[in-house]
Amino acid sequence: MHRIALISEHASPLAVGGSTDSGGQNVYVAHVARQLAKSGWHVDVFTRRDDEAQEIIVDWLPRVRVINVPAGPAVSIAKEKLLPYMAEFAHFMQGFIRDAPDPYDLLHANFFMSGWVGLQLKHIFGLPLVMTFHALGKVRHLHQGDSDLFPSERFDIEQQIVEEADRIIAECPQDRSDLIEHYNADPRRIEVVPCGFDTAEFEPIARADARSQLQWPEDEFCILQLGRMVPRKGVDDVIRALAALGGQSGIRAQLYIVGGNTDVPDANATPEIGRLAALAKSLGVCEQVRFTGRRGRKDLALYYSAADVFVTTPWYEPFGITPLEAMACAVPVVGAAVGGIQHSVVDGKTGYLVPAKNPAAIAERLAVLAGDPARRATMGAAGWARVHRLFTWAKVSASLANIYGRTIDQTYASGIRRLHAMAAGVGLEMTDDFSHFVHDSTPTTALANTTI
Repeated sequence: MHRIALISEHASPLAVGGSTDSGGQNVYVAHVARQLAKSGWHVDVFTRRDDEAQEIIVDWLPRVRVINVPAGPAVSIAKEKLLPYMAEFAHFMQGFIRDAPDPYDLLHANFFMSGWVGLQLKHIFGLPLVMTFHALGKVRHLHQGDSDLFPSERFDIEQQIVEEADRIIAECPQDRSDLIEHYNADPRRIEVVPCGFDTAEFEPIARADARSQLQWPEDEFCILQLGRMVPRKGVDDVIRALAALGGQSGIRAQLYIVGGNTDVPDANATPEIGRLAALAKSLGVCEQVRFTGRRGRKDLALYYSAADVFVTTPWYEPFGITPLEAMACAVPVVGAAVGGIQHSVVDGKTGYLVPAKNPAAIAERLAVLAGDPARRATMGAAGWARVHRLFTWAKVSASLANIYGRTIDQTYASGIRRLHAMAAGVGLEMTDDFSHFVHDSTPTTALANTTI
């Protein structure tokens, strides 16, 4: 069976979700690895070692290992500052691949820095490279401007990856359009594969039971916002909508905000919590806003199920996994009409889409849902049906495995064609047996000692 190297430099599948640099990519890598292994693939996930206590090789699941790559100091470092350590990351992977008893068939890089590493290894070992960006630098910069702290080299790196990767995975139609518009990507090498949710993790829990366990009020209208605590997630707009909901519609709601760098909400550890708490106080709704801190994935279904509505209104979002998780718990979603959210949420059927950075529009839709429990139930049921039909991790990973297989076959076939051409140039004739020899060996072994 095939062996794959999943590269995810800052997002480990072992990390706790909700912190500043732990979000959708961690979930994506973890579940893709798990599902591929279930179907027989052998998966190694390469991520940066950020704690001295971490073993280099962790046997995580059957047929899945996590390789904690020593690259830079073994401490937590913001992903915006990781690029200088990527040469060290690539050098380690070069040696690891060279010395591995079993060869890898394919590289799947996640995020632009992993893509840069993947390009180096593609050139050295001749391995095919599949790329998922998870976020595009040019699109991010359009929305964040000077607050975007990634180095400007990101744009050129992404452009090179777009030009040289064998396949690019776009997570939604908007992602595909952005790749073509901003990077002049070849549409023939782009495949759209969404993110997903785990049916074993997320299913509806009776709302009364969920609220009882969380000690939420039994009868109040409860809004949930869950995710990384960073400004671009637009949580401040949800707080402004909460204030407008009371001021304009007379509806007193509770807003629960799950996420942060610690289990107990701490403004020092998570500055965004401090900023949002100050905003809530200035708007007179501080008693209606509850920060929970981060929560483990085993607890998230409880939070989704306890809510009347889930709200996610980022400025931009390459895909967005949390709306899928909410819908899997039969909860309607009010989401910003950006990126993948406008693909996963069906306006008027599984929830509502609103313009980004528009608290008034959020408040208007919340007021509709607050006054119509039957509509909430209908939308929740429609969302549950939609995600089970289209967005399970099993379906996502099956699509990826199909792409991997085709990419491997095409890379092998093109390699054989090149060898035939080389042989013809020196007057040799190749046989099927020689083709089999090439498939089982590594034609670029002579390059394996090249320094990156």
